[in-house]
Amino acid sequence: MKTIKYILVVLLSLVFLNGCSAENKKPRLSLFIGVDISGSFVRGQHFDDAISFLATYIYSHLNGYGGLEVPRVLFVGSIGGAKADEPKTFFPIQTFQNKSIEEIKTKLVQIFPKNKLNPFTDYNAFFQQVALTVKKRNLVLRPISVVMISDGIPDVKKDGKTDFRSLDLKPLEKLSRNVTVRVLYTNAVVGQNWQTKVKRKRVKIWTQDDEVMITWKDPKIFLPDTGFARQDKFFAWVNDNVDFGVRAMRVD
Repeated sequence: MKTIKYILVVLLSLVFLNGCSAENKKPRLSLFIGVDISGSFVRGQHFDDAISFLATYIYSHLNGYGGLEVPRVLFVGSIGGAKADEPKTFFPIQTFQNKSIEEIKTKLVQIFPKNKLNPFTDYNAFFQQVALTVKKRNLVLRPISVVMISDGIPDVKKDGKTDFRSLDLKPLEKLSRNVTVRVLYTNAVVGQNWQTKVKRKRVKIWTQDDEVMITWKDPKIFLPDTGFARQDKFFAWVNDNVDFGVRAMRVD
């Protein structure tokens, strides 16, 4: 009788542990992607490359290639609009799931056409919309990655200079202990201003220069005649240059 009870206890323990393991494997990341379709960025030399990279990046994450984290939720929208504080449509994860890279790219081109530019780049409105979506979807306390494809230049000026201190990350501060804002396709000066001038307490900021971003498709990184699942150098490049785990730095 004792033996039977022991076996039952062991079996129940295994079921419990397997259940916990399955729960732990569920995706936790909330991934928000903003695309800058202001004239200065769209008419620049890297917009087409940025859209191609973004399609590849989304595809890689959705399928967990190279150990990239699969997001629990994904929302993609534009940064800014026709006027300040204008909310924009957030396209959910289902828009991009079960699609190839080319199909995702085609969808992105449809969502962000070059002939419909935003005259106003409003990062603050984008941050507010991210925060509102997190709260409405009950995603608070989960890891949050905010990826912005943008030159990173705010439209607000003070004393004739671009005012980076006008950028307001407060809506993101209390959503989670792990919130990272990633600004891709900046330049070295703009990236440094994001790092040193944008006020924040817990939110982490990572920027990557356009000169680095365009190397993602270098044949030594994205290997020609190699199946996508075996593009280990590209996945490593993404981890090192885009999804880098930056430390928090308080800026007052």
